[in-house]
Amino acid sequence: MSILSFVKKWTLPVAICIGTVFYLLFSSVEILQPVGDAIGPILADSLPYGMFLILYVTFCKIKVSEMKPRPWHLWLQVSRVVIALLLVWAIVSVGSASVKLVLEGAFVCVVCPTAAAAAVVTEKLGGSIASLTVFTIIDNLVTSLIIPLLFPLVEKEAHIPFLATSLLVLRNVASVLVAPLVLALLTRKLAPRLNERICRTRNFGFYMWCFNLAVVTGLTVHNIIYSSVTGIVLAALLGLPLVVAVVLFSLGKSLGRPYGENISGGQALGQKNTVVAIWLTVTFLNPLAAVGPGAYVIWQNMINSWQLWYKEKYGTVKW
Repeated sequence: MSILSFVKKWTLPVAICIGTVFYLLFSSVEILQPVGDAIGPILADSLPYGMFLILYVTFCKIKVSEMKPRPWHLWLQVSRVVIALLLVWAIVSVGSASVKLVLEGAFVCVVCPTAAAAAVVTEKLGGSIASLTVFTIIDNLVTSLIIPLLFPLVEKEAHIPFLATSLLVLRNVASVLVAPLVLALLTRKLAPRLNERICRTRNFGFYMWCFNLAVVTGLTVHNIIYSSVTGIVLAALLGLPLVVAVVLFSLGKSLGRPYGENISGGQALGQKNTVVAIWLTVTFLNPLAAVGPGAYVIWQNMINSWQLWYKEKYGTVKW
């Protein structure tokens, strides 16, 4: 197997490894540290622009007629809220500060919205981009409502203005999700030839997203290395998100399957906007719990890697 074919086959793990290696290289090798300090913030600031381009290319393939709410959208929202409430109950009930910290990391993974980039992987797996996009918009709207309601229960000192927090989440979804969607729909309507050319570009959005993944992985490794949590608590913060990821992907697929949307359902419930999750944790909860959603970045993309490998090898998504 050539290096090129290996990279194509294992794109997501390669992106994760590149992000990890580059971060360790530019942060630990003295001669490279100034370069890392210079390009790190630039790469981090470029993420929203890269995501805009990725989603614009992906959304150009959506037909307006396909964009409508589905019954499974409701069931996924109900299940997400129920799981979040169970975790809130567990956090409030537990006496150990360490256990509470670990549960907070799991809670924020569940309550944070679906990643806008979930549409990219959904397309590669053969799911419905339009259905997933509608769910993502609904998911962000629901998130803007439940965060101000649930976070004060988790962290008693978290004074979260309802309207301000809701508008902040809505601004995020408008800039990262709605804007490229509207631009893509306008392109389809006003510039059909350009839209057709964009639709013929294969895997562009996927590989652009992999670049973003490498950058996010580097930031995640930084957060884990510089976390003051050690030992069993760190292992639990790293390990519990794997359990959460498997549960969310499995539940999403199960709820979507009766409607022929097991792929879209799995990605909708399982692939999370961990950048928002980390920000929410650092801002409103115990900042040490941010290791949890940081680890979720790795686990959700390892699951996506396995699904893509299985799809390429067997032509279907079994799980």
